[in-house]
Amino acid sequence: MAETALVCAFGWKAPDFRLPATDGKTYSLAELAGENGTLVMFICNHCPYVQAILDRLVRDTRDLAAAGIASVAISSNDADAYPEDSFPRMREVANAHAFPFPYLYDEGQQVARAYGAVCTPDFFGFNRDLELQYRGRLDASGREPGPRNARRDLFEAMKGVAETGRGPVDQIPSMGCSIKWKDA
Repeated sequence: MAETALVCAFGWKAPDFRLPATDGKTYSLAELAGENGTLVMFICNHCPYVQAILDRLVRDTRDLAAAGIASVAISSNDADAYPEDSFPRMREVANAHAFPFPYLYDEGQQVARAYGAVCTPDFFGFNRDLELQYRGRLDASGREPGPRNARRDLFEAMKGVAETGRGPVDQIPSMGCSIKWKDA
């Protein structure tokens, strides 16, 4: 089921976490934070909205790294119900797409809940003080890739965050598959 991310709550502080990554290491938010900002992305393997943007996501996170913005992706889906989102499959996807960012596994879903993530993809762009400045979409892509010349909403917003510490007032929420929560 398609969900839409919530509007940006400017200044909201990023919750810390410590999660295992597909590269065999375990990372905390503090270890991953960028000099000029940090992009925390909730994604998964099976979602067609995520699959439609993977190449652009890799491009934009590489370009943002040059601006001092660090990126990290987190998968929080229930892998028992969605085996394609399992940790071994996460490794395969990260390697196949040469992710330039750590891909973390939130098996207990505590991090997704702490962030209030609702869909995949769901983007949280923080400034250097880990204050939320962007909660919008990557670009005009949906279940299919958007036009080649689509405005790079996330890239432009985070580039501005790197330069000024602030995100744009007008943001278009991200849309994607709902987070697959475990039964309570």
